Amino acid sequence: MSTDYLILGSGLAGLSFGALMAHAGKKVVVLEANEYPGGFGHTFIEGNKYRFNAQLHYVWGCRPGRNVNKFLRKLNLAEVVTFEEYDRMGYDHMRIPGYSLDIPSSYDLLIERLVSLFPKYNKNINRFIQTVCKTSAELDRLPAPLNALPVLLNLPKCPRVIKYHNATLQDVFDEFSLPLEAQALLASQWLDFLLPPKKLSFFAWVVLFCGYCHGAYYPTRHFEFVINSLVKKILDQGGKVRCEKRVIDFILDNKKVRGVIAEDTDESGKSNEYLGKAVICNIDPRKAAEMIGFEKFSKSLRNKINYDYSPSNFVAYCVVKDLNLRNYGFGKWNLFHSEKADLNEVFDDMYRRGDYSKPSFAVTVPTLLTKDHSDCPEGTTIIQFLTVADYKRFSDLKNSNAVEYRRKKKEVFDAILDVMERDYIPDLRKHLIFKMTGSPTTNEHFCGSPAGNSYGSNMSPLNLGVGRLDHRTSLENFYFCNASSGYAGFAGTIGTGCRLYETLASDDVLGQTHF
Repeated sequence: MSTDYLILGSGLAGLSFGALMAHAGKKVVVLEANEYPGGFGHTFIEGNKYRFNAQLHYVWGCRPGRNVNKFLRKLNLAEVVTFEEYDRMGYDHMRIPGYSLDIPSSYDLLIERLVSLFPKYNKNINRFIQTVCKTSAELDRLPAPLNALPVLLNLPKCPRVIKYHNATLQDVFDEFSLPLEAQALLASQWLDFLLPPKKLSFFAWVVLFCGYCHGAYYPTRHFEFVINSLVKKILDQGGKVRCEKRVIDFILDNKKVRGVIAEDTDESGKSNEYLGKAVICNIDPRKAAEMIGFEKFSKSLRNKINYDYSPSNFVAYCVVKDLNLRNYGFGKWNLFHSEKADLNEVFDDMYRRGDYSKPSFAVTVPTLLTKDHSDCPEGTTIIQFLTVADYKRFSDLKNSNAVEYRRKKKEVFDAILDVMERDYIPDLRKHLIFKMTGSPTTNEHFCGSPAGNSYGSNMSPLNLGVGRLDHRTSLENFYFCNASSGYAGFAGTIGTGCRLYETLASDDVLGQTHF
């Protein structure tokens, strides 16, 4: 079987690229190892009635003129795939001991709320938020992908891009001498990155923080409808999306990738050849390079592939019954809770030491974000919890001692529930009618993450700097298209797929919008 574009993996970057090419009249075939398309954006069904998204919680870039909206308009889907906006007065509710802050979609109001909490730091807070806004504007002005030449050409217009290109969020917090508690309130959504301020790229934080300030959204008909709409676009144009097809080898002709061999993941285990005029790799680049052979790639490409993976996460998928969560402070917003103000310390506790006695975690309630209740039956509500977790710890436990592995998962979940019952929802456990936990090994199994990593490469300054990996591979006919060769997250991976389409099709989708 041969096609114009053979896409390996159905994550958002791959699906976005495939939908655009199919819309342009090209023949597209997508191979996916999982039973569901979507990668980390896939939705699975449990208990025959509860629908959970694997990882996505809320998104940005959906308002007119931003990447997601431009992409959907290109596909004539902007009126079909719609989004509900989070509460603009507080889309993220940040909670640490003694302090609370609801992050609004207004920088002026954010400054006002921060200054009311920390009046002695009025000037520091104003200067910090102004720097964040100006850095965001400079990054948005640069063409994508980010590389040395456009930065140099725009040097007079991008002083902060130059100044902070190697900076962590902690570096900038320290520059403006923000109090520890203010740092924690601004960065309590560190679980969106799974990195603490001392390790997180300042640019990564700016892009996401400002992206959400411009509008935080949730799909009107849940993430499953978004993924299915992209799949439908491919199928309607004569393309194919074949699930349960695991790539086991690549077919090469010298330096040219002609296709792959993929096996069925059902009991048959049958394998087939799939060929493409161009092969688009939505598989993790390093994993793909290992399968092909590192020696086949150029030295510079091998260096770029040698990135460190992002940390992984622990997720609890739950359903409650006979409980109106709006009466307990939940609605069109997320909750981020940390038992400590020092987010660097709490990261080290949980990730490095496996100590969840004072956890930091995120809570999302998708059932309250839209009037579409197809995710669960009437009278029930889906609520999900997320925190950071070390892949090696959970993988070693799972492989050596299944009992201890289950005990550790229960320990993490109980630590979160203890805080929830103490501070937010008394007797929450009594209303839980369904609960299921996923560890880093779950990411590895269902999403093909080699180290259970949630975001491809780590979002540190080193991995997000100028000269990072992009779609180019040094092999003919073969292109990378995923979070590690572009940008992570919903808007980021859609943008990655769009940029590759623009390169190969010589057609405009996003224009000069960087994020």
